[in-house]
Amino acid sequence: MDADSKNKTDVFNRAWKIIEQDTSIPPEDKESILKLIKALIEAAESAPYPNQKNAPVKTFTQEIISRHALMSMVKQQADELDALKDLSLNLTSSLDLQTVLNAVVSEAMRLVRNARAAHIYLYSNRELSFGASLNVSGVVNKPISTPRPNGITYLAAHSGERIIVEDMANHPLYKNAPKEWAGSIVSIPLRSNDSIVGVMNLSRSITGGFNKSEMRLLGLLADQAAVAISNARLHKIVKDLANTDSITGLPNRRALDERLQEEVRYAQRMRTEFAVVMMDLDGFKNVNDTFGHAVGDDVLRSLFNYLARNMRETDFLARYGGDELTLVMRNTGLKDAEAVAHKIIELVQNYKFPFPNNREINLGITAGIAVYPLHTRITGDLLRAADAALYQGKKHRRGEFIIAKGVTGPLGAVTLLRTPKK
Repeated sequence: MDADSKNKTDVFNRAWKIIEQDTSIPPEDKESILKLIKALIEAAESAPYPNQKNAPVKTFTQEIISRHALMSMVKQQADELDALKDLSLNLTSSLDLQTVLNAVVSEAMRLVRNARAAHIYLYSNRELSFGASLNVSGVVNKPISTPRPNGITYLAAHSGERIIVEDMANHPLYKNAPKEWAGSIVSIPLRSNDSIVGVMNLSRSITGGFNKSEMRLLGLLADQAAVAISNARLHKIVKDLANTDSITGLPNRRALDERLQEEVRYAQRMRTEFAVVMMDLDGFKNVNDTFGHAVGDDVLRSLFNYLARNMRETDFLARYGGDELTLVMRNTGLKDAEAVAHKIIELVQNYKFPFPNNREINLGITAGIAVYPLHTRITGDLLRAADAALYQGKKHRRGEFIIAKGVTGPLGAVTLLRTPKK
């Protein structure tokens, strides 16, 4: 081996030993660094700098390492820019709050080595509520615990400061925590327009601090997450307003259409039934004629919400328009729908509204029932079937419910059922 080759080999070996001893470089990256060193050596050997060729091997090795550090820094910044681009795409691709939260925890787990679990808690009125989570095993949205009043999550939310615990097993904040809660954790408040909208926690299976690159990326994620959460919340408020009846506060016709589509998909997937009950208030015209529309609105607001409070949590009661209501009941067949219709009719019969001057006006309700898929498999036809039954009830059997047999048609298309009189 000639002197030049030997020097070249010595330089390579010295550079490699320095890189190998650098614990900040992940093992999987060292192969690419080796290729970089080779390229730098070859470039230096071919460069027209005789003084560098004649320089001591140690000096040249330091030059190699210096260039590597610069290249590593450039590569790291490029990786961070790529990560920032991915964050922007993932967090702005949806205005659905849960989708945004799921994207945040997914990105957090990707950005930090040895990540064990990521949690997002929403913060409002000085209270925390669970938003989303993801752990290293892929378990989604299963909270590990409820935030403690004196724990790290509330501390980050109330102080607005980032908190890092390098060794959970030996930190006062985790004095009474389960033994498996070991490693390190960072808790980052999510701030938007000077308000804390949430807290992001990320735990690792190892102890020690987070490096500058990880904290920089987590900080970028936290900033974008806060904006995305605020936008999603605003979108939800606007959507809720668009889907809410301004007088009664119940879901409106638009919300009903969306819910029916959802119920059809659910029933098809689970192979279940669901029922639709169309209802019209009897005697309401007399209220408006006697007391005016302001009192009429009060009656609708009071009575309709009274009925809503007496429904199951899984039921969906919407104002269809005027004095009409529509009830959608998941996992409900014809027999159960009849029982609910009986209950609603009795509730209205027993309802008393404080009319002005102690006047009394008797109110009742007439209903039409249609069941998916018994009467039809098409959403619009299901509503028409229930509405046709209601129409026949208003015409022939006020204060009772009628079951549809077909989609539309004359009286022969429905069955008249008289409710028992008290």
